[in-house]
Amino acid sequence: MDAKDWDDRYAQADLVWGAPPNSLVVQQVWPLQRGRALDLACGEGRNAIWLAVTGWRVTAVDFSRVALDKGATVAARSPRSVRERIEWVRADVTDAQFDSDYDLVLLVFLHLPADERAAVLTASIDALTPGGTLIVLGHDSNNITSGVGGPQDPAILFSPDDVVAELGNRADIRVAERRLRETPAGDAIDALVVATKL
Repeated sequence: MDAKDWDDRYAQADLVWGAPPNSLVVQQVWPLQRGRALDLACGEGRNAIWLAVTGWRVTAVDFSRVALDKGATVAARSPRSVRERIEWVRADVTDAQFDSDYDLVLLVFLHLPADERAAVLTASIDALTPGGTLIVLGHDSNNITSGVGGPQDPAILFSPDDVVAELGNRADIRVAERRLRETPAGDAIDALVVATKL
């Protein structure tokens, strides 16, 4: 899908993914010391807004202008101190350049072909300060056959082992596992990797 396809998708509903942040993101981020966060492919900003509410300074990046505008509209309901902690950036995460002083990078439900995913993972690690945290969460490769929902193209799905291999020796892997996620249609299978930059 290109940016126009996502613009069209985001224009068809109020909030495609809902307003609350992803529960696994909350679980993994809550214990961390607040700092600068980079939310790549942020969509309508549900995780970015939550990060800002909890004290993070956030750069929220997506290539859909519609999604970013919707995120900014939702954030506008928050106190000014929260709004001022979010920078909305329209960019394609597969070729964007980022500062290298982030304490946290989120890649949440960003599904790309393996070569593009590996490049974004490299850019994500490069964007982190030493000791910074990378969180990768998405539909697991097994979700097509054993789970429900999500993309049905195996070329853009991944396992925790795929992400660990692509990170190589640049990060200390803290979590690499499959997680079940309840949905109205049944359990989805997600891949979760949490790593610290060495």
